Amino acid sequence: MQLKNQAAIVTGGASGLGAATARRLAAQGAKVALLDLNTTLADTVAKEIGGIAISCDVSDAASAEAAVVAAAKAHGPARVLVNCAGIGVAKRVIGRDGPMALGDFDKVIRVNLIGSFNMIRLATDPMSKLEPLETGERGVVISTASVAAYDGQIGQSAYSASKGGIVGMTLPIAREMAQFGIRVLTIAPGLFMTPLLAGLPQEAQDSLAAAIPFPRRLGHADEFASLALHMIDNPYLNGEVVRLDASLRMAPR
Repeated sequence: MQLKNQAAIVTGGASGLGAATARRLAAQGAKVALLDLNTTLADTVAKEIGGIAISCDVSDAASAEAAVVAAAKAHGPARVLVNCAGIGVAKRVIGRDGPMALGDFDKVIRVNLIGSFNMIRLATDPMSKLEPLETGERGVVISTASVAAYDGQIGQSAYSASKGGIVGMTLPIAREMAQFGIRVLTIAPGLFMTPLLAGLPQEAQDSLAAAIPFPRRLGHADEFASLALHMIDNPYLNGEVVRLDASLRMAPR
């Protein structure tokens, strides 16, 4: 799909993987709406790339619906949705203070898994009514899972469950959306230099990088964005989850 003048929505677009993807989409001529709870930071990125920032809680039905409507009002219905919004909580099932609070597990599932599904259901409805492009496609959806979906570590039960759910729903949704010419894909990144990891001491960053076979470093957000753009560009890529992890397989802890 050629992105020039096409509308795109990026959740979690204020920073990290989302911001990098938004920048790459805009560089290709897309009209980008950045959805995030951090509207101050999202607005900064939006002004940089000529897009718009919209406040959105992806886990809330009304908030997400209003954001999709606002994005369509500004740019028209989106042909591209990239789900990057997500959170992570490292907690053991049984910790020093007893069982993990159910609310902690619920929150991660709601933001990462339900939030991704929420955006997919809302964005693909108007997307399915667009005129097909020369390739026959009407749009592309890309979600963000994690290698933790496959080899989550101790303390990642909630995070791994949420990302595993994204992996699990990719193919059935792709099969359902095939009738509309909408492709559905997922990227499962490994250890990336996101704001969370960037805040760690250099010694901790080096320790994480040492576990990565090659290249032995943390991933760059632009490398995630590059894969997202290839997925959008390649019309035969559909229903797939791609690990972007430099062949990392995480140890139990």
